[in-house]
Amino acid sequence: MSVLASDYWSGLPLGREVRLIDRDENGVAAFAKPAGVLSHPNTPRDEARALLACAYDHERECFVWPDAKAGPLRLWLLNRLDSATSGVILGASDEAVARAIKGQFARRQVHKIYQALVFGSPRVAQEIWRDRLAVEKRGGVIRAGTAGNVPAEAQFSVVRRKPGQPPLALVQLDPRTGRSHQLRVQCARRRLPIVGDQTYGDFRLNREFARQTGWKRLFLHSLETSLRYELAGRGFSLAATAPLPEEFAAALEA
Repeated sequence: MSVLASDYWSGLPLGREVRLIDRDENGVAAFAKPAGVLSHPNTPRDEARALLACAYDHERECFVWPDAKAGPLRLWLLNRLDSATSGVILGASDEAVARAIKGQFARRQVHKIYQALVFGSPRVAQEIWRDRLAVEKRGGVIRAGTAGNVPAEAQFSVVRRKPGQPPLALVQLDPRTGRSHQLRVQCARRRLPIVGDQTYGDFRLNREFARQTGWKRLFLHSLETSLRYELAGRGFSLAATAPLPEEFAAALEA
């Protein structure tokens, strides 16, 4: 990179309320993405509401923005979150590093922890969830269900319960597989729909919750991402945490 690293990172065209929370010496960076922000723009009209508010090269999977001193600068996107999901998302300032990290994702060697607010009272404090999903993508829209042959596994545990009508629970989800919409479908299958889930959730409870609290977001958050990778014969690690948004705690206290 022909500009100082500090210039590169301070000049990132971050999207609305997006925060850079950590980065390592190789330019692997972790961002905290708010709910409602796209991982990347699908069209130029989406740029203002994406992780970085700039153009996106879909073929190379990187953001591109102009710089007066160095010409076009790039940030490679390493993973994605649904726009409705908040939390940790990764990028890299170097294409070779990005390839190494994407290899880690492909080999399921990146550890991710989510937390979710769900309707219901879990019967057990922790267990392993194993399902077989059907995942379809039609017209750019992904839908998943439990009548399929794609294995999906996650570690489930209860963080906190709130009695009431309906009861609520803050749960932790550690996916062992990375299927589209996996956690949302697995929660719904166990009658623990994620609060605010407009696809797999309980629509009546969502409406009542939004009426009482004013919050209409999906209460699913990518809390922590950690990985180890090798580059030029050396090992590196990165662990990043995006604190749980305040509305999670507020909903449990209300």
